[in-house]
Amino acid sequence: MAKLIHSMIRVRDEARSVEFYTRAFGLEIADRIDFETFTLIYLSNAESGFELELTVNKDRATPYDLGDGYGHLAVSVADLEAERARLEAEGLAPQGIRELTPLSGGKARFFFIADPDGYKIEVLERSWRFA
Repeated sequence: MAKLIHSMIRVRDEARSVEFYTRAFGLEIADRIDFETFTLIYLSNAESGFELELTVNKDRATPYDLGDGYGHLAVSVADLEAERARLEAEGLAPQGIRELTPLSGGKARFFFIADPDGYKIEVLERSWRFA
């Protein structure tokens, strides 16, 4: 069976992106592989073996067009209100908390935040199917 190991996004400014993901989600550099025309930075934390791969194309001067195909990354946290307050105190501009209750039962509580390149990240409360 396949095992999910990472998701990749393209970013323009390595330092700015690494700082955001470290401050926002406690991700640290697990590996950094430099090539002539691009650099790969793998970020992770002790919560999961899953990694976020940041690809920095060295000749890129303009923002990436995220298009209408990208959805979002998702992380889960134990205390949604505290995490949102922490991110707000960090000046990272999280959106308001929202709830979705499917007809089949259960409830998802979450908010969104965007990284420096505009990628959306959903922050979900650890409950229901996201425990």
